Amino acid sequence: MVLKVFFPSCCATAESGLLIGRWIPEQNSAVVLAVVHFPFIPGQVKQYLSEVQRVTQINMCVLGSWSNSKQEKEEVLDKFLEDLSTIFSHEPWIQLSKERDSKFWSCCIFQKYPSSPKEDEFILVYYDQRKVMLSQLHPTDNLTTSADHKGNDASKLGAVFDTVAKSKVLFMTDRYDDGPFKLTHWQSEGVEASIIVELMKQASVPVCMLLTFLLSLVSSVCKSRVLKFWPLSFIWSKLSTCEQLGHRLEHLQIISSNRKAQNQTQLMRKANICVSLLIDMALGILLMSWLYRENRIGQLADTLIPVADHIAKELQDLLQWLMGVPAGLKMNRALDQVLGRFFLYHIHLWISYIHLMSPFIEMILWYVGLSACLGLTVALSILSDIIALLTFHIYCFYVYGARLYCLKIYGLSSLWRLFRGKKWNVLRQRVDSCSYDLDQLFIGTLLFTILLFLLPTTALYYLVFTLLRLLVVVVQGLIHLLVDLIDSLPLYSVILRLCRSYRLAASVKFRVLEQKAGKPLRLLMQINPLSYGSVVQTYRLTTYACYPKDSWSSLCKKLFVGELIYPWKHKGEKQD
Repeated sequence: MVLKVFFPSCCATAESGLLIGRWIPEQNSAVVLAVVHFPFIPGQVKQYLSEVQRVTQINMCVLGSWSNSKQEKEEVLDKFLEDLSTIFSHEPWIQLSKERDSKFWSCCIFQKYPSSPKEDEFILVYYDQRKVMLSQLHPTDNLTTSADHKGNDASKLGAVFDTVAKSKVLFMTDRYDDGPFKLTHWQSEGVEASIIVELMKQASVPVCMLLTFLLSLVSSVCKSRVLKFWPLSFIWSKLSTCEQLGHRLEHLQIISSNRKAQNQTQLMRKANICVSLLIDMALGILLMSWLYRENRIGQLADTLIPVADHIAKELQDLLQWLMGVPAGLKMNRALDQVLGRFFLYHIHLWISYIHLMSPFIEMILWYVGLSACLGLTVALSILSDIIALLTFHIYCFYVYGARLYCLKIYGLSSLWRLFRGKKWNVLRQRVDSCSYDLDQLFIGTLLFTILLFLLPTTALYYLVFTLLRLLVVVVQGLIHLLVDLIDSLPLYSVILRLCRSYRLAASVKFRVLEQKAGKPLRLLMQINPLSYGSVVQTYRLTTYACYPKDSWSSLCKKLFVGELIYPWKHKGEKQD
């Protein structure tokens, strides 16, 4: 029988006493948590262990005895520690001792009813108690043939990690406490604490109460019936700024909630949200300070009007080029002139609108700059909405061209089915056979010829304005991806992986310290941290993120037939 003993490295120099911890019979292993020193009263030790077991819900017991030969001079101590097995009836009784003037340890086991006549083998595993208690062992997905075996080993190690993590109450006593006996563990020299952390905990209570009250007011306003009526509901659903503010409002509600985190995952989620909010607001404040320094708002407002005029002039030149002989192509002159003048009139209206708003642009930008104090993501969302408003005329051009092109494409496809004696069955959503008379075929031929010869002119306008529209959508998509990156990146977990990698454990490795025939094998357990990619994947925050609705093949099909390409929709949003 192989007996595994997990021994804390901080207890290697402890004085002689009792080993207390947890016995795991399924794994035939013992997890030592602390050493109780002399003098002690056995009844008090049993009462203390029962109280700890009631709090931690762990089967805590006296596993055996520990003898430090370098500090003890009496030879009868080993016999006395062996006799303690009659008082603390635990099977098996483990007796560890350091050999005098030697780096090897001796390990013995006593059983009243031995289960196997063979000699027991011992594996002594040292572990850093502080790191194991503060770390969380993450399950790994193994795709190899030995995945089941590795997963079983991970569950066994998880029992060791879980035992140490749930024994925090045992580690809250040090040698300065006035107790019936003294313990040696990783905090026996003094309980680890931070004055800054304790002050922040005390200050967070009134702050969270105030934040909860303010958030309840904001939530009641957002849920009022006024915002559910048109056009407020339409504006709220279309503007990226409103979606981002709603998303950050949910984050603030999670942080200010007085509900305690049920597990480590929820605690890490709260910490990631808190750090993400703080960094987002810090970046927003830096952006705001940069904008208001050296009158950059005024410079931006003075630049905006000339840029808008330049874009409008370029669009006018593009339309004049399309109304001529673009790239040597011969267009239908009548349709070309009608479409060109129609779009030129829209550009004229747009220029008039921009110049009408020019006196108020600086004031608008000044108030928009103040919104950066809410976070960089809010400022980027406002920028996306401003781009959408400034390019509204391009969107209109695209819609007009796409609708006209789509009408001709579907008209040509219907007339092509007419020539083949087919028709589209709307009820059954399929193509059925149909017989047409001579008049229908004649009219269909005329309409097919007209639409076919007008298609190149319409397709050229549609192609140009679709490229412009796709350019705007790509710019907005990059902004949305940046917002999504800031919202979803688990910054606290990444910082924790960088500074204290043992807190995020992926697995463990064992290093052989000493190996000698007739002596227990001594191993050192070390923690393998999660990779940065696994940290991001495991603790990535959920967002309202925008993703393409369709695949690339579906997108190309829509572009070919002239269906409208909308901006990236919010995940989970119902679309028509």
